Amino acid sequence: MYDYPTTTTTAVYDPVTSIFWLAFVVLLVVALWKVFTKAGKPGWASIVPIYNTYIMLKIAGRPGWWLLLMLIPLVNIVVYLIVSIDIAKAFGKSSLFGVVGLFFFSAIGYLMLGFGKAVYQGAVASPAVAPPPAPPAAK
Repeated sequence: MYDYPTTTTTAVYDPVTSIFWLAFVVLLVVALWKVFTKAGKPGWASIVPIYNTYIMLKIAGRPGWWLLLMLIPLVNIVVYLIVSIDIAKAFGKSSLFGVVGLFFFSAIGYLMLGFGKAVYQGAVASPAVAPPPAPPAAK
């Protein structure tokens, strides 16, 4: 009754795209390696998929259980944004750099942190670094 076409479409392998993608991934690994090394963490951790996220949480001063939050859709976006801001502050950069440089343009931002003049100043989100609570007001 109906005359359906019998041809099928197949995906075409494009080696140029693969080379660019591989170069991008290598660039990101090198950038994270440098950032991890500056923060006193092992550089090889940047190539281990889930462990590198755990190390990023530690550099930011966040607890390890936040790794579980990274598995929840939509929550992971908010958590990664917070961690990006904390990492920027840990390297003496602004929150704006955390949002724009590390969250939206992460490859460029991490290259700037790794190869730039930024110095790791310690985890800003850890309770040990947070200022003590203010004493109650005297009446």
